[in-house]
Amino acid sequence: MTTPVYEAYAIKYGDRVGTRGHIFVHGDPHDAPQPMDYFVWAIRSPERTFVIDVGYGREEGEARGRSFLRCPTEGLALVGIDAAEVEDVIITHMHYDHAGNLELFPNARFHIQDAEMAFVTGRAMSHPALRHSFRLDDVLEMIRLVYGDRVVFHAGDEDLAPGVKLRHMPGHTHGLQSVLVNTARGEVMLASDAAHYYESLTDGSPFLTHVDMLGMLEGFRRLTALAPTPQHVVPGHDPLVLQRYPAPTPELEGIVARLDVAPSE
Repeated sequence: MTTPVYEAYAIKYGDRVGTRGHIFVHGDPHDAPQPMDYFVWAIRSPERTFVIDVGYGREEGEARGRSFLRCPTEGLALVGIDAAEVEDVIITHMHYDHAGNLELFPNARFHIQDAEMAFVTGRAMSHPALRHSFRLDDVLEMIRLVYGDRVVFHAGDEDLAPGVKLRHMPGHTHGLQSVLVNTARGEVMLASDAAHYYESLTDGSPFLTHVDMLGMLEGFRRLTALAPTPQHVVPGHDPLVLQRYPAPTPELEGIVARLDVAPSE
């Protein structure tokens, strides 16, 4: 059986500008600007479509000082994906900027790690420092989806479908998962927040928000070990993604990147 070949897209829906002190553990708070982009991702073959993460809503994003450039569902529509028709959504983790629009995918199953669901409903959330990046309404909505038989749980590394592999990458959160997808240029590792920036992969720069520093640092190594080359790893928040990868069409420049096409560097 031939493994399906997927197109892969990164779709920007928001951004912010801070300092390195807001981003990296050893970042200088005087070193600015340090931009951050917010993406959702989509992978598509002739047989099947997966959306990866669902972003945040305007109210939540702006309350946290992030811009809201477009609803993630509007970004998906730019590449021909109707959120109402999506059957599978992979939630890499439950932070507000990845799980904030679950209700906009009314016909989807949501794929999440056992460890993430346990994390966001357990003892860890009694600590304000750990629950800061989660939104209670998102967690409650995911619980409702569990009771509605619309959540598929995964325990560690699993092959979700031919050409689509989930890889557990604890560190940033306990149940973070990245997605390894088969494309025309080989397997592409969609890291999500297992690596926010290219710098994390090349220099080992740890992100400020984490529950397990060692796990996160080891994850940087594992991402590159699982991918065919370092150029096949796509970080979760780096503005360089939109610079290194081409847009599907000229009018989508700066909004959508084709990740199944080789990057410029």
